[in-house]
Amino acid sequence: MSADDIQIGGDHYHGKDVQPWTAMEAWLTPEQFEGFLRGNAIKYRARAGEKGPCLQDYRKAHHYMTKLIEVLEK
Repeated sequence: MSADDIQIGGDHYHGKDVQPWTAMEAWLTPEQFEGFLRGNAIKYRARAGEKGPCLQDYRKAHHYMTKLIEVLEK
């Protein structure tokens, strides 16, 4: 299972024809996309617990890191 098969904290992206990070990957350079993924992982770790349960934010950060690892391993 890849990061593309998972969504943390709801299902609001599952109904979309194009997933937001798929569009970002197409529109950005590889370096920019890597920065996007890294930045979101940092964001979720930094705000953990402020907008909901800490564990959910840590799972979201992990999800972005999983996607980043997958991209770097291509």
